[in-house]
Amino acid sequence: MAEQAVEGGAETAAQEAIIDNLPPLEALQGVEREVMEYDVVIVGGGPAGLSAAIRLKQRAEKDGKEISVAVLEKSAEVGGHILSGAVIDPKALRELFPDWKERGAPLETPVTKDRFMVLGPMGQVSLPMFALPPMMHNDGCYIASLANVARWLGEQAEALGVEVYPGMAASHVVWDEPTGRVKGVVAGVFGIDKHGQPTGDFQPGIELHGKYVFIAEGVRGSLAKTIIARHKLADGKEPQKYGIGLKELWQVPPEKHQPGLAQHTTGWPLDEHTGGGSFMYHFGDNYVAIGYVVHLNYKNPFLSPFDEFQRFKHHPAIAEHLEGGTRISYGARAITEGGWQSVPRLAFPGGALIGCSAGFVNVPRIKGSHNAMKTGMLAADAAYDAVIAGRSGDELVEYQAAYEASWVFKELKGVRNAKPLLSKFGTTLGGAFGVFDLWTNHLFGLSVFGTQKHGKTDAASTELASKHTAITYPKPDGKLSFDKLSSVFISNTNHAEEQPAHLKLLDPSVPIRVNLPKYGEPARLYCPAGVYEVLYADEATKSDPRFQINAQNCVHCKTCDIKDPSQNIVWTTPEGGGGPNYPNM
Repeated sequence: MAEQAVEGGAETAAQEAIIDNLPPLEALQGVEREVMEYDVVIVGGGPAGLSAAIRLKQRAEKDGKEISVAVLEKSAEVGGHILSGAVIDPKALRELFPDWKERGAPLETPVTKDRFMVLGPMGQVSLPMFALPPMMHNDGCYIASLANVARWLGEQAEALGVEVYPGMAASHVVWDEPTGRVKGVVAGVFGIDKHGQPTGDFQPGIELHGKYVFIAEGVRGSLAKTIIARHKLADGKEPQKYGIGLKELWQVPPEKHQPGLAQHTTGWPLDEHTGGGSFMYHFGDNYVAIGYVVHLNYKNPFLSPFDEFQRFKHHPAIAEHLEGGTRISYGARAITEGGWQSVPRLAFPGGALIGCSAGFVNVPRIKGSHNAMKTGMLAADAAYDAVIAGRSGDELVEYQAAYEASWVFKELKGVRNAKPLLSKFGTTLGGAFGVFDLWTNHLFGLSVFGTQKHGKTDAASTELASKHTAITYPKPDGKLSFDKLSSVFISNTNHAEEQPAHLKLLDPSVPIRVNLPKYGEPARLYCPAGVYEVLYADEATKSDPRFQINAQNCVHCKTCDIKDPSQNIVWTTPEGGGGPNYPNM
């Protein structure tokens, strides 16, 4: 693998050969592009990428040096694709900007009340917070919109001289062959029609070359997949694990608003051996952020995370917070859950993985933005020192060493067994074992469980349809629960209609030939945006099925790339500016 270029989110040479023959790449063969040179190129304008850019400029300003930094963001605006709960630990922000409050960072609502409940079908039990280890408490944390935090970080970066380019999707790695060093990326390809032909608006994109390239795409990014595969960065690591997080933003009557309340639940409506839970945060202008996470190693192919979320909101303990309110936004996003044992090697020739491209979410804390920001800063320090020393394109081993000496590494190591214990023993027993393990790590710095393994990928966890019964979900009432299409509408999702589908099938026959008879084609259920459908010539007799991809609905959650049991769907970047636009999410 190492000697072959791999493009467009492919993980093997065979996948690359297929993807290279799909539009839009046919139209890009042999084109010449403008080349722009920078010291550091950063792919992704989220908390990790922007923190890295800011740190680079801060170091240069302090030393009276110059360093050129570009940030590429595929959303039409910085923050447009950022989706998180979010209760934010300001630990990393405080390191980046000790005066963040004076600068007006949008962390406005401190957590004043923590609540953790176990739900049954109609009742609930509140767990005493003193029984949970300190790291699961939210003292000193803030409820906020992570999208708005990213927008604010973007403003700080630009004020320092960072060149931020929204609406510029980085679609390909620029390799230095035959070494495999990453020397840049291709961004800004526009104007290719669905047949792969250039239109009158065709732009071949530009190449942005950097002495170092940081990959900060977020969860399951296509460039990260490509680089991890080529440089074998995940060798010797446990498979990365994921969840899908679905979120709605509601505005509720003032008398129902409880600013500073952070409530989490586990249990109903999921069964004992399907991992997941909810979050609900009261903040801002009578806002309630309500969301549900389903771990993607679930077994039942008939399960629909979106419909579990809609059903969950009817629980009396949840409905009382939302009744009389208005749903104003919706979104969905995959979450990295593998933790400490799944973090790949972070440095590769010519660059580094930062933030959720590597996976630094602390699952029991339900937090990752502070770790993403810190890893961006650590990588920035390593790259700055290297550039000033006259280095270029080598492996930033100093970043790997800094991570292993950091509080991020220590934090993730202490919670490394929470996810695999849940997967192995179920919600009740696994949760109890997990809390015990968190306490022993907190008090004594050790675990009686050692380091548990994840084992299978989430795709391989999907069982045959014949082992399960189809789930009948209640119809949405339009007050607390809703359908997928009306939800996608308020995510402000849009893609240029004529562009090629960015969701690629390695073998177009697999959905109907393999996935439908074996698994009931679960793409139609795990997708939270109605992208995938199985349509029949005759619905009554279910005859002559065909698979349809409604790529224009895609909210860029990446769940299909992760959960497809045949690993036949590859998520690649659409034209820049497409996808959702999340205000206040």
